[in-house]
Amino acid sequence: MNKTFLIVIILTAILFFGVGVSINLYTVKQIISDSSEQKTSTLNFMSENEIQKLIDIHSLQDISDKRSMLIQYIWDDEELPQKIPDVVENNFQDNLFGEIQNLKQITKLETISEHSINSISYLFLPENSNNKLVIYHHGHDGDFIKGFDTIEYLLSEQYSVLAFSMPLTGTNNQPVIEHEKFGKIKLSSHNHLPLLKTDNFNPIKLFFEPITSSINYVDSNFDFDSYSMIGISGGGWTTVVYSAIDDRISNSFPVAGSYPLFLRSEIKNIGDYEQTDLNLYSKTNYLELYVLGASGNSRYQLQIFNENDPCCFSGNEAQTFDYLIQEKIQDIGAGKFEIYIDTSHNEHKISEKSLKLIVDRLNLT
Repeated sequence: MNKTFLIVIILTAILFFGVGVSINLYTVKQIISDSSEQKTSTLNFMSENEIQKLIDIHSLQDISDKRSMLIQYIWDDEELPQKIPDVVENNFQDNLFGEIQNLKQITKLETISEHSINSISYLFLPENSNNKLVIYHHGHDGDFIKGFDTIEYLLSEQYSVLAFSMPLTGTNNQPVIEHEKFGKIKLSSHNHLPLLKTDNFNPIKLFFEPITSSINYVDSNFDFDSYSMIGISGGGWTTVVYSAIDDRISNSFPVAGSYPLFLRSEIKNIGDYEQTDLNLYSKTNYLELYVLGASGNSRYQLQIFNENDPCCFSGNEAQTFDYLIQEKIQDIGAGKFEIYIDTSHNEHKISEKSLKLIVDRLNLT
C-alpha cells in the first residue's frame, strides 16, 4: 500500500464520518422539533375558530340572559338574594391581625346557609382610606389569614378589604349531615357537597351566597366608590364566577383560578366539584364567564397565571384565548380583559410582582 493510496483511504473515511455525524445531528434535531410541535399541538389542539364558536354571546342582551341564567341555576331565583349576614360583630379583635399597619377596625361577618354551613368573613377598615373596597378570597389550603401579606399590602395602599375563605375551610365549620341513603357524613371536602343537592337546593350557592350577603351589608352601611375582587386558586375560581354573576364587581383579579375545559388535559387542572359542575358550565362555559366578568362600563378583568406553578394552571396556555375574549368584549360594547403570565417565582401564590401589578391597575380606576 503506497502513501498516496493510504491518504485517499483516510480522507474518504473522514468524509463518510462527517456525513454520518451531520445526518445523525439532523435526525436528532428533527426528532426534537417534531416532539416540540407535537407537545404544542397537544396543548393547543383547539383552533381559533373553534374557540370562538364556544362563546355564544353576541350582544348585551346575551350577557344579561347568561347572567340571569346563572342566578337562576344557583339560587332558583331571578335576582341576587337580598340576604345579609346572620351575625355582625363590630370592633372585633383578632390577635393574628393585631400588628397590621393602617388598620382602624375589623367587623366580623357570619353567613349561615342550609345544613348550618357557615362562612366567616372580616371587613378590614383602614385608618386612612381611599374609599374603595377590595374583596380578597383565599383558596383551598385554609383560612384567609394565609393571605395576610395581600391584606396588609392592600391596607397600606388605603383600600378597605373584605376577606373570605372557601366553604368548609379555615375557621368555617364542617358540619355532620344526615343523608337518607348514606347515613351521617362529615362535610370535610367540596366533593361532599353534591350529596346535598335537591330539587330545592343547589350546593354551588354555598360558594357565592356569603359574598352576596356581605356586599349587601356593605351596601347598606357604607358608601364605597367601587368594589373589586382578588382571589387565589379556589378563590381565583370564585372570583371568576362571582364577577360574572354580580356586576357590582368593577375590577376582578383571579390568580391561578381556572382554565377552559379544553385546556384541562392534565389531572392537576381538573379541580373539585365546583370546577367541573357540568350543569353549570353547559349553561355558561368558562370562556363565557370571562366575558361576563369583564363586560360593562368601567369593568375590567386581569387573569394572572404563574408560569411555573406547582399546583395548577401553569404554563402560558391562557394566551390561546386572551385576545379572543378581548375581541368579543369590544365587539359587544364596553369592558377590558387581559392575561398576565407571572415568571418571577415557582410557587402557587400571589407574588409580590403580581400584587404590585394588581394595585397599579386598581389605582388607575
